[in-house]
Amino acid sequence: MHKGSDEVQGLPLSRVFHAWWPLAASWFLIGVEQPAVTAVIARLAEPEINLAAFGGVVFPLSLIVEAPIIMLLAASTALSRDWSAYQKLRRYMLASAAALSLLHFLVAFTPLYYLVVRGLIGVPEAIVEPARIGLMAMLPWSGSIAYRRFNQGVLIRFGHSRAISVGTVVRLSANFLVLGIGYALRASPGILVGAGALSAGVVAEALYVRIVVRPVLREQVKSAPQVGDALHLRAFLEFYIPLALTSLLFMLAQPLGSAALSRMPQALESLAVWPVVSGLLFILRSMGVAYNEVVLALLDRPRAVHSLRRFTLLLALVVTGLLLLIIVTPFSTLWFQRFSGLPVDLAELARTSLWIGLPLPALSALQSWFQGAILFGRKTRAVTQAVLLYLAVTSALLALGVYWGKATGLYVGIAVMSASMAVQTAWLWQRSRPVFSALLANEAGSGANHVGGTA
Repeated sequence: MHKGSDEVQGLPLSRVFHAWWPLAASWFLIGVEQPAVTAVIARLAEPEINLAAFGGVVFPLSLIVEAPIIMLLAASTALSRDWSAYQKLRRYMLASAAALSLLHFLVAFTPLYYLVVRGLIGVPEAIVEPARIGLMAMLPWSGSIAYRRFNQGVLIRFGHSRAISVGTVVRLSANFLVLGIGYALRASPGILVGAGALSAGVVAEALYVRIVVRPVLREQVKSAPQVGDALHLRAFLEFYIPLALTSLLFMLAQPLGSAALSRMPQALESLAVWPVVSGLLFILRSMGVAYNEVVLALLDRPRAVHSLRRFTLLLALVVTGLLLLIIVTPFSTLWFQRFSGLPVDLAELARTSLWIGLPLPALSALQSWFQGAILFGRKTRAVTQAVLLYLAVTSALLALGVYWGKATGLYVGIAVMSASMAVQTAWLWQRSRPVFSALLANEAGSGANHVGGTA
């Protein structure tokens, strides 16, 4: 905890910015990854089929399998306080990585695949077999991401967040290398090139993180004093299980969207354009997504609430302005036609859908602010409740869209995402209010103390 002038002046916005920008740069570069993959797939043979296979099956199913370990970054940032806690979290990470990799193998390499893709999702038959090839190539995805996110949390906790940006560059370098070779040779299906590039990227980044985290473990984590009580399995599970359920429930919306789009007008076109539009929206949303760990790391600083709130509002305004600028200028045409390689009709479909997704980047920034406070206060069940609301609203609105059957699937999908995220954000705001009230009371009394435990 910082003393002296910081207690009078509060947390400077410059300090928030310096904590945020390396993470934002990392998320931004990750956001570039999916558009790059879809741009190459769009330029190889049978682009519409392969784009639909990637956006409608391969990426959503990979994300669902990965879901239980997505929040390892937040958990590791919050809980990797000392060597004992690190070792206990590491055992959980390794067990989870092995179990999820086995699950991915079963879905991709056994008849279970057809039950999921044909029976549950019900995608067009033309993309069933191409999607299976891509899902097979994504086998290293979950294990690599579990290892990477866990150790990135350690790096953030001990002040090495800039190394994460370098790791993202390593990931993208491996990704672009595979994409470049695949595009130059044109010997493999687009879905195999794209999925292979994603797998190569996460494996390369995991290896890089392994290298950079070792001196941090040796010189800082092992010598860190134990803060508070020792981390016990029960306490960790009470903290993490709601987060894991949160990720899983949130990712379930992905195949729900694919299943709904498959049953609406312009199904194949919507499935083909979906990964391109969602990829661009994620680039802008990523700036807000990166803010979650910043809130976790800085909320215990003196007079942090006011500064972090100001930064949140500035961030929400900036990302909304950027998306609006993209929509109303020729940049959207350049992005969808020149970079992404979409034909004119699909590019126009994509550009129009951006108007519907205009609130999404700001909502991501607000969610990180409210969710970061909730995690800081160890009230993780509130995060799960918010995602349950998101999933319920998504399911209901998608069902209405299918029942109505008169609107283009892509437009319905983006509208449903915007409405569901708005409901989720409102719930997070409501449940974060007690944490903020306690923090403000602490600031008024004895500075900024921890709420609900060490974060």
